[in-house]
Amino acid sequence: MKKEVLIILGSPNSPSGKLSDISLSRLNYCVNHYQKGNLILCTGGWGAHFNTSEHAHAALAKRYLLENNIPEDVFLDFALSGNTVEDAVKAKEILSKLENIRLTIITSDYHVKRVKLIFNEILENYTMDFIGVKSNLDTDVYEVLEQHEKSAIDAIVKNGLYY
Repeated sequence: MKKEVLIILGSPNSPSGKLSDISLSRLNYCVNHYQKGNLILCTGGWGAHFNTSEHAHAALAKRYLLENNIPEDVFLDFALSGNTVEDAVKAKEILSKLENIRLTIITSDYHVKRVKLIFNEILENYTMDFIGVKSNLDTDVYEVLEQHEKSAIDAIVKNGLYY
């Protein structure tokens, strides 16, 4: 039986380190679906568009998961990434040291198409499930994010991935 690795993709937090609703929805999915024997990989370093706090987003995510009864010893190294492509590239380095694993990539509903495109290329040799957690955003905010995703996907389709 393959060991499951839950990968929670980074998302915004405030300059003071407060996790956004998007972050909390992803992390709560992880809390609710974690089972003994799973491993957890948190992604997210810093970036003007999602984290300008002094702490890496992955560290903030781990702290939240620990506060919600996820055991310390199940965490893999952080993937200190600045974007979705780096999530996959840096996760691949960490995962390459493990054998007989399957991946569950946890992101948001509006982001899951692009995540599939990127992770299926960069981590093509892994068995993966993709979870698009409902984001519960205002319609106008959601539409802006969806438009951003559509543009990003179009660019990948047109130009390929650079990593």
